[in-house]
Amino acid sequence: MKIYWDTDTTELTAKQTALLDRVASAVAVHEKILDGYVASILFVDTSEIQALNRDYRGKDATTDVLSFPVPETFTNLSYPTVDTLENNNATKAEKTLGDIVICMEIAKQQASEYGHSLERELAFLVVHGMLHLLGYDHETAEDETSMFSIQDAILEGLGILR
Repeated sequence: MKIYWDTDTTELTAKQTALLDRVASAVAVHEKILDGYVASILFVDTSEIQALNRDYRGKDATTDVLSFPVPETFTNLSYPTVDTLENNNATKAEKTLGDIVICMEIAKQQASEYGHSLERELAFLVVHGMLHLLGYDHETAEDETSMFSIQDAILEGLGILR
């Protein structure tokens, strides 16, 4: 599993990036995703995530994370995708899972509200976003229980606790 970072807007330290790469890899291992898959993680501000949420989900509100899985085609996105990121070394043999969009401002707020580190919050958002790329959802109570138990297992397995 390879992650492409939006390096133009990423506010992450090298230590945070390494942690989130490890988190994404843990999701891949848990879900038995073989090598050759890629995803991008992009960081936007509150106004951009609100616009994306409004335009693609019909919810005119800010949110912490959005996932845009492939093969769905979102041709009018205003942010870079895996195919357009600078330094993209993806080959035709790699299969794109999609894009995860995180609002760093909201991640920081939530970390403070929940009383845990920004790293823990970002790890949660990456796991959550990755699972959405893989088809998990939490629209029903049953789906939520399933998805959230997987999230918890992955984070606990990495020793990332609240």
